[in-house]
Amino acid sequence: MAQRKGQNFSLEPLDDFFKTDEERKEDKLSKIRDIPLDMIDEFPDHPFKVRDDEDMQNLVESIRVRGVITPATVRKKEDGRYEMISGHRRKRACELLGKDTLRCEVVELSRDEATVLMVESNFQRSEILPSEKAFAYKMRYEAMKHQGKRVDITSGPVDQKLTTAQMIAENTTDGERQVRRYIRLTYLVPELLEYVDEGRIKMRPAVELSYLDEEAQRDIVEEIDLNEATPSHAQTIKMRRFFEDGRLTTEIIQSIMEEEKPNQRDKIVIRGEKVKKLIPQNLKISEREEYICKALEHYTRFLARQRDDRSER
Repeated sequence: MAQRKGQNFSLEPLDDFFKTDEERKEDKLSKIRDIPLDMIDEFPDHPFKVRDDEDMQNLVESIRVRGVITPATVRKKEDGRYEMISGHRRKRACELLGKDTLRCEVVELSRDEATVLMVESNFQRSEILPSEKAFAYKMRYEAMKHQGKRVDITSGPVDQKLTTAQMIAENTTDGERQVRRYIRLTYLVPELLEYVDEGRIKMRPAVELSYLDEEAQRDIVEEIDLNEATPSHAQTIKMRRFFEDGRLTTEIIQSIMEEEKPNQRDKIVIRGEKVKKLIPQNLKISEREEYICKALEHYTRFLARQRDDRSER
């Protein structure tokens, strides 16, 4: 993950330039305090999910033994309560441990500044779902637009200001085009976005589907559930063209979805709640296929042993 570039949310007072490192540390410590959990509100529309998975259990055990090593970051609201900026998982771990307070650093930020910091701090996670990244990019994009942030940095022989998407890309491993693709995912209905998180629909076809209206997307969800197959990139391009021409209907969606896809011939699609319950929730999406293959190999050996036992009788 690319390192976050320094951003000054406010100009430092002149006196701060003459302070010693020790004085600066004391100033920072004065803003760190134990805040009651029931006084800390969630960040509005927080895009990152807090899961009670194996990673959470590890965090719980770490805090049980060592306490909260890195304070959470909060800002004080006008009503006297606090708003979480970074540290949602630490807050949840403290709740699971039955603690009443959370060690926090109180910062003075506007809502837009807090949004930018919230997104950047959460991008340090080891695994981020496409849906989380999509809404995080969108929140940061809107916050930076509100702030009117522009930069006169040239990226080529012709002087031009960086776009907001380019500025976001500067601090991530995603390029500007990929940032825009992620933001397009926020226009998908929840069911299609879940398929993207599960890896059943790839980025490029998902982006094409995001340009369809909700009714058309709902029709596609029904077709996926009925046929247990997702549309290819070529199929989604065709659907978008029909939609932009005002000719996309339920019947046309069905017809396009019924077209044979070369990359899905003889392909077995495994889905459903029964299968999901058998796969450990802490497994990454990229690891699930290997887990299923190993399980099938184990079961195949089991059946072979049964056949051998019967033949020996």
